[in-house]
Amino acid sequence: MAKQESLGLKVEQKVESIEEYKFEPIKGYPMLHWKGKRPFTSTQYYPAQLKEQHGQELDGWINKIFWGDNLQVMSHLLKMYRGQVDLIYIDPPFDSKADYKKNITLKGKNISNDHSTFEEKQYTDIWSNDDYLQFMYERIILLRELLSEKGSLFLHCDWHKSHLLRMILEEVFGASNFVNEIIWKRKSATSYAGKQLGIANDTIFWMVKSNNYTYNPIYSLDDETTKKYIKERYTLKTPAGRVYKLDNLGNPEYRPNLIYEYKGCKPPPNGWAVSLERMKKMDAEERLEFPKKEGGRLQRRQYLDEYRGQIIQNIWADIFQVNSQAKERTDYPTQKPETLLERIIKISSNPGDLVLDCFMGSGTTQVSALKMGRRFLGADINLASIQTTSKRLINTSKDINEKAPEIMFESENSEGEGLMKVDKFYTGFQVYNVNHYDVFRNPLQAKELLIKALEIQPLPNNALYDGEKDGRMVKIMPINRIATRADLNELITGFDYKVFEKRNEVSPGKAVEHLQLVCMGHEPDLAAILQKQMPYKLDIEVVDILRDKSNLEFKRDSEADFKIKDGDLIIEQFYPMNLLQKLSLMKENVEDWKELTESVMIDFNYDGAIFEPQEVDVPPKDEVVKGVYKIPENAGTIRVKITDLLSESLEIDVNI
Repeated sequence: MAKQESLGLKVEQKVESIEEYKFEPIKGYPMLHWKGKRPFTSTQYYPAQLKEQHGQELDGWINKIFWGDNLQVMSHLLKMYRGQVDLIYIDPPFDSKADYKKNITLKGKNISNDHSTFEEKQYTDIWSNDDYLQFMYERIILLRELLSEKGSLFLHCDWHKSHLLRMILEEVFGASNFVNEIIWKRKSATSYAGKQLGIANDTIFWMVKSNNYTYNPIYSLDDETTKKYIKERYTLKTPAGRVYKLDNLGNPEYRPNLIYEYKGCKPPPNGWAVSLERMKKMDAEERLEFPKKEGGRLQRRQYLDEYRGQIIQNIWADIFQVNSQAKERTDYPTQKPETLLERIIKISSNPGDLVLDCFMGSGTTQVSALKMGRRFLGADINLASIQTTSKRLINTSKDINEKAPEIMFESENSEGEGLMKVDKFYTGFQVYNVNHYDVFRNPLQAKELLIKALEIQPLPNNALYDGEKDGRMVKIMPINRIATRADLNELITGFDYKVFEKRNEVSPGKAVEHLQLVCMGHEPDLAAILQKQMPYKLDIEVVDILRDKSNLEFKRDSEADFKIKDGDLIIEQFYPMNLLQKLSLMKENVEDWKELTESVMIDFNYDGAIFEPQEVDVPPKDEVVKGVYKIPENAGTIRVKITDLLSESLEIDVNI
């Protein structure tokens, strides 16, 4: 098992050349093998550009979220955070063979017809098996390198690939570092599933880096045993003979007042409230306790103010999906409930610890970490994820700063030191781009636009190629960054070598495949590097769309009209061109630009580099932005960022 425990990932300026990987068998240690499995022993360092900052540092720390491929983001983070992340939660693609879409709903009510909602594709979860396994393998290796010695990794998945992912986890972390398989029963029932049982659960694997991991026991009063014990079997009776009926036990982890109704007496209008402090001062004769079972053996004396419920097990049936009316609902596909992440964060971290989620999605991990006094890092390749998460973090920070919440108490820590106190909230965060992710919202949108702009004939059912053009098979390389030799691995492992061999026999010395590689910049001699790895001749054309196709128009930039009057900055009109184009296809007429706008942010003293908004107008779901903003007397360069419902933004300077 030494090989698995000494991966020793290096951070280098260049990626090592592609080479065949020969597995070293380890006696008694099963390993998962797939076509094209290759080592991941070094990674390239990728720069990050700071784009926005919201709030300030606390104790020298400010949270960070990154827009980019999480493999590159984690490669960037290795230089500073290797071995320093205390908790990692990831909800990666499940290989569910589905496209995921976000529901876009126009704001306001001034809509000319009933088609006020439409879907926008966010990402596709359709993979070839080998590509998916290599994708996850490389990222799990990086996650292990970032994890601290006391840290835990929680990987959320479902039945599609759970068996394979566990094997990869144990290969990278070691089987002895497996802690639990958690079953989350996310719904009570399913519709008729045909000739199989309905699927009502997800799986969460819990891995650690060492035996010194953080563990905080969590107790629940919602389990059926406790409910039956309290509600059905007993009233509560003190030794002095006073009998109480339970009305609301509340949440013991936050220790609110415990409310009881005095049996046989008319309670006061606000009920019979017994505070925790008062109960502690009661004489033993007067404290509420669980009585003995009638006709049975004596129970151990258990006072109610000390009872915390049953310690939770590995089957979680008390956490439900985000429903359509939930305040936290974002309409982002695959959004997970905050209660799920809060439980994981409580179990495996302490206040002030560092939490990472590199498949950020709607930002539930980051929001939950913020509420619970943890620091966090986050990443996602989709722009909608960055915008959704930023909006949630801004609103959560506002709530925390305005309400000045009382000190929170959590569960006991692993050293048995009693309840932990949360008295610091790290509300400031920065937004970074990695590798200049600033052209497309997401990879799915990028491919669709490129196929259309380059007039490529799409091949939707082809696992390797994206399309065909002028007799060449077209492969669209990773978007929004330069293509590297490592990106060629998908082609090298995916080629049909049996077909190549037959073509070579028919026409020796001629190209067995005519290829077109579409990229946004690339390493030198990319075609030569690919040819060097092949036993047959290829005809390779590399198309750099930033250089060779610079006149292509992928999308129209948004526009806006501004006016300054009586010290106010007034947005008169906003034209989100791509959104308007979608609405025109739907024959949707929207007269008020505010119905198309997600948020308005204004930096009244923009330094030309980092956007630090002083005005943040992020209204709730059913409300619209104000559109009129007071200009402070000390204003300098005014930078305005208007974000539409597709998460595309217009950033523009406004002259006073």
